[in-house]
Amino acid sequence: MQTHIKPMLKFAPILLAVIYGLAMYRFSVWRTSRELDQLSSELADPKLQPIMNALAKALDLPRVRVNIYEIEPVNGLAAPDGRIFITRGFYKKFLDGEVSGEELASVIAHELGHVALGHSRRRMIDFSGQNALRTALAMVIGRFVPGVGPWIANTLTSLLAARLSRSDEYEADAYAAALLTKAGVGVAPQISLFRKLDALTQSQAGRAPAWLLSHPKTDDRIAALEKLEARWT
Repeated sequence: MQTHIKPMLKFAPILLAVIYGLAMYRFSVWRTSRELDQLSSELADPKLQPIMNALAKALDLPRVRVNIYEIEPVNGLAAPDGRIFITRGFYKKFLDGEVSGEELASVIAHELGHVALGHSRRRMIDFSGQNALRTALAMVIGRFVPGVGPWIANTLTSLLAARLSRSDEYEADAYAAALLTKAGVGVAPQISLFRKLDALTQSQAGRAPAWLLSHPKTDDRIAALEKLEARWT
C-alpha cells in the first residue's frame, strides 16, 4: 500500500498547482466579467455603423456588438465570455480624429479573431498547465540547484507563456486581415494603427496598451501583414 502512496505524494504538488490554476482562472473570469458589466455600455456611433455593418456582413452575422469599457488607457480586449470591448480612451482617440474608423475596426477585428480562434479557452488550459509546469520544474531543478529552483522555473515558464502569447497575436492579426479584406476595408488600417502606437501611448508614459504586452515586435507584425497583403493582391 505504501509503495503506491509515495509516488502519488510526489505528484500531489503538481495536481494541486493545476487545481489552483483552474480555480484562479475561474475567479479571474468572474471578477473581470463583473467589472465589465459595471463599467461598460454598448458602442452606438452612427459614424461607425457602416463599417460595423461591413464586418457583420463579412461574418454573415446580423450585427457585431462592441462595448465601451469606461477606462482611459488606449486598449481593446476580448472578454472570456466572447464580448468585445474598446476602452473610452481609445474611442476618444477616434472622436478626436487621431484614429480613423477603419483603424478602430482593425482592433475590433483583431479581438474578434481571439474569440473565433478560441484563444480565451486555450489560455485557460495554458494557465493551469503553466502552474503545473512551474511546480514540476521547481521540484526537479531544486534538487540540483537548491534555493534558485523556483526562480529558474518561473523564468522558463514565463518565456513559454510569452511565446504562446506571440503565436496568438500573429493568428489574430491574420484573422483580422482576412476579415477586413473580405469586408472591403483592407489591411492598410492595421498597419497604419501599428505605426501610430508611440503617439497613442504617450499619455501612458510610453507603456504599450495591454493588447500589445508580451506581443511580437510591432515591426515584425507589420512585416507579417505586408506579406499577407502581397500574397492576396
